[in-house]
Amino acid sequence: MHVGSRLSALTLVLYLLLSSAFGPPPFALSEVYAVRYATVEAFPVRSLVAGAEPGRTLDIAMMVWVLRAPDGRVVLVDAGFHRQKFIDQWKPAGYARPDAAVERALGIRPGDVTDVVITHVHWDHADGADLFPAARVWIQREEYDHHIGAGGEVLARAVDADVAAMLAALQAAGRVQLIDGDDREILPGVRVYNGGKHTFASQYVGVTTRSGTVVLASDNAYLYENLDRRLPIAQTLDASSNLAAQARMLSLAAAPRLVVPGHDPAVFTKFPSAGAGAVRID
Repeated sequence: MHVGSRLSALTLVLYLLLSSAFGPPPFALSEVYAVRYATVEAFPVRSLVAGAEPGRTLDIAMMVWVLRAPDGRVVLVDAGFHRQKFIDQWKPAGYARPDAAVERALGIRPGDVTDVVITHVHWDHADGADLFPAARVWIQREEYDHHIGAGGEVLARAVDADVAAMLAALQAAGRVQLIDGDDREILPGVRVYNGGKHTFASQYVGVTTRSGTVVLASDNAYLYENLDRRLPIAQTLDASSNLAAQARMLSLAAAPRLVVPGHDPAVFTKFPSAGAGAVRID
């Protein structure tokens, strides 16, 4: 039996024991969904998988992840993009603004989102953070401080100027929570881990569910191909760090299928439909 499967079974046993003897357990069992809001067509695979052959392309999925907790909290992992300049530059097919895509698929209004976890500062993951007016925004302190100055200026080129200014404005409004380091439980049943140096301090997310731990890799693993073939992502500051992060994801997840890559369209065929453009990860 896979180590993660044994841990998953143990988690469920503990849950049942605690529920029957003491009421609700000291952790939350969330529902996890992937919501697709756009497609970037004919994207070169060699920009996703290190060493991939030239000329191979894939229509990649642009997605965010939604966590529904039993206490009513709604957590978004990454927030997509909405500024017109990105739409004009990348010309995504089937584009819907991320907040509209989440509401269409799951009936969750922008103001219902309580928290947004930003895995890294790239435009297609962080630009939509300001679409959710009531949400607290979580990001690694080192990621924020490396890229964004006190006045919202760009300190490192991985972050777009408008994204930097937006995140700085949210911080000035008291809505940004900076995370210090690896393996931190930021919300009940939601932990963040150091990523594989996709950016200076990218992170990924582990979520406790009834199926065990689901790992949302974001761009620390672009495709299932990265995970299945043990190949680093093509865009990393440290390939060995990325491979180590991928191996850790597989050890943390209850099963290999519960590691969810950041842009693979196969996510939406591997899991059951949960609404327009959405699947439930279980």
